[in-house]
Order: sequence, then structure tokens, then C-alpha cells
Amino acid sequence: MERRSFIKQCSVFCASGIGLSLLMQSCGSVHYATSSIETNKIKITKTEFIDAKKVERKFVVIKNDRFPFPICLYKKNNAYAAVYMECSHQGCELRPNKTSLVCPCHGSEFSTEGKVLSPPADKDLKQFKVITDNEYIYIEI
Repeated sequence: MERRSFIKQCSVFCASGIGLSLLMQSCGSVHYATSSIETNKIKITKTEFIDAKKVERKFVVIKNDRFPFPICLYKKNNAYAAVYMECSHQGCELRPNKTSLVCPCHGSEFSTEGKVLSPPADKDLKQFKVITDNEYIYIEI
């Protein structure tokens, strides 16, 4: 194979890989929940954890004007954990997935409860108290 042809094929392969990677990220399953504020609590319905196909979500993300970063609300069994999505290392916005939150800037990883799983972060995430009733989930802010 000629050098020019090899370089051209490698460039096409790399560009395809990058494009596919970006496409896969945009197809992620992050659901931004609809919420309201009552006194010092964010209120969301429990139905936010059910998608259109009646499949249960592991987490939802809540944006609020009071905070520069979103809050991620995880559901495990019948318990909920709410964590602030700001990396404790250098303040980047975290990316949630089904089992953890990951920092795209330096690779820190946190549990769904906000505990540091891997450095460079060495402080846990800010956590919020969560209470529920039959229909709603309340995050105390």
C-alpha cells in the first residue's frame, strides 16, 4: 500500500470513529425531569423515573435556576439519592450514567451517593436530603 493511500485510509477511519463517538454520546439516556420549587424543596413526580416504554430509569437530572450545576437523582430499590453534579476536584460538570458520575475533565469517578471512587478528586460530592410520599420526591435545598 502506498504511503498516501495509507494516510488517507487512516484519516477516514479516525474521523469515522470520532463521529460515531459523538453520535453515541448524543444518544445518551439522560432524562431532564420537570420540577417545581416549594419553599426550600425541589418537587418532582415519581413518574419521572418511568420512560415512554414503561421502563424504569436509574436516574434523572434536575436543572434549577438557583444552582449553576444540575442535581442528579438516583433511584436504588425504593430509596433515592440526590447529588450535586459539580466535580469536587476542579468544578467541571459531571456526566451521570447508571452506576456512577464521571468527570469529563480529569476522569474522577463518584458513586451514585456521591462518594469518590477514583481520583484525582479527593472530596465527596455535595448531597441533598431526599424525602418521598406516595406520589412525589422532595429534594431539600
